[in-house]
Amino acid sequence: MWAALRLRSDLISTLPWKPYREVGGRAIEVPKPPMLIDPSAGWLWNEWMYATQFDIDRFGNVFGHIAAVDGAGRPAQVELTDTSEWSVVGSASGAWEYQHKGVPQPKASVWHERQYVVPGIPLGLSPIAHAAWATGHYLSAQQFALDWFQSGASPAGVLRNRAKVLAPDEARTAKERFRAAISRRDIFVTGNDWEYTPSAAAASDAKFIDAMKYSVSDICRFIGVPGDMIDAESSTGSITYANVNQRNLQLLTVNLGPAIARREAKFSRHFVANPRYIRANTDAMLRMDAKGKLEVLATGVEGHVYTHDEARALLELPPLTDEQIAKTHQIEGTAPSPGTKTGVPA
Repeated sequence: MWAALRLRSDLISTLPWKPYREVGGRAIEVPKPPMLIDPSAGWLWNEWMYATQFDIDRFGNVFGHIAAVDGAGRPAQVELTDTSEWSVVGSASGAWEYQHKGVPQPKASVWHERQYVVPGIPLGLSPIAHAAWATGHYLSAQQFALDWFQSGASPAGVLRNRAKVLAPDEARTAKERFRAAISRRDIFVTGNDWEYTPSAAAASDAKFIDAMKYSVSDICRFIGVPGDMIDAESSTGSITYANVNQRNLQLLTVNLGPAIARREAKFSRHFVANPRYIRANTDAMLRMDAKGKLEVLATGVEGHVYTHDEARALLELPPLTDEQIAKTHQIEGTAPSPGTKTGVPA
């Protein structure tokens, strides 16, 4: 599981994330917002992304405090916190609030990202919990999530009053009476209120995996990583691809693409103002060998997709000089067409 989580976090956090604005049907890069430059005190952007992606994939949620905002009130710095310190408390009426170390927090000051969501609860599930919910045919997603999150907690039993919310004195009295009947274990008492603690899913995940006797390949399916990418054994043997680019394209399209798209939407909504948006340059994953890259660029130049200088820029080479252009035509026995721009084919 760690290998799968690490791979996803490594790849997504090291992609170039840039803001754009559409002008005349073209995406034009614009200056970066504060979050993409200095996301948190002492943190680099790729470190911040790695930490958040790891928690999102492990717990289904990540939390932080919005420590600073820009002139438009958008997050300018988000101080990340331990997911285990957070809980979401709700009531039978459907109202809910964030709590950090048991202290209620204003929603406007909380940074919360989630994935693997289900109807009825404001939190995402861990991938293991989501798999258990999807295959278990639970009638209530909310009840499943509550039971799942609480099963990793320390109380040995749950005494629940479903009719009303218990006052502290009532809860204490009920607890003492129940404890008198079962003297060897402590009891947790609750009324119509519910509380989700995302990190409690970790213990539940481990129990579920152990009980179901899932294998490494099953874990890879849950997390969303091909088994061969973390050197896991496969019953079908080794998987071969024509080239590295093809393998990375499959990984990006099937496994990482949806997670990246969700984070792009979240960042675009909160870090920049419409019509600006934030995108990850996923082409950075599709790195080819030297021969393949030259063939693609040469085809692009011949098809007038790139100029010579644009193709060279993608190879991190300077533009051709007039002397180099003249030398090229001399070798080829051709001459540049009159009026053509330097470095541009006729």
